[in-house]
Amino acid sequence: QVQLVESGGGLVQPGGSLMLSCAASGSIFSISGMGWYRQAPGKQRELVAIITNGGIISYADSVKGRFTISRDTAKNTVYLQMNSLNRTDTAVYYCHANIKHRIGGPNYPYWGQGTQVTVSS
Repeated sequence: QVQLVESGGGLVQPGGSLMLSCAASGSIFSISGMGWYRQAPGKQRELVAIITNGGIISYADSVKGRFTISRDTAKNTVYLQMNSLNRTDTAVYYCHANIKHRIGGPNYPYWGQGTQVTVSS
């Protein structure tokens, strides 16, 4: 019913930048919040940044001042600008969205397929 399609991952040198994008499509009445999570090898998935429908933003302490999350509500798209990347940012990055399919209905969580970000020289 709903697809979250991520793009923008890849290989970057330490200190470099990448921008991730995630577009939601399908049976969408409204999206209450969108965000990014990441999972490094051997570690649990962790929150990177989230943005609510009202524009409230939260970041993990490890990315504050380096990453910026933004959202285009009209396009159902969320972005993650990542600057000053270091090796500890290497992970698979997943897009997440809470989506309603109808007015008054519940929110359902959806995940993207993940995009690999590798920071290496």
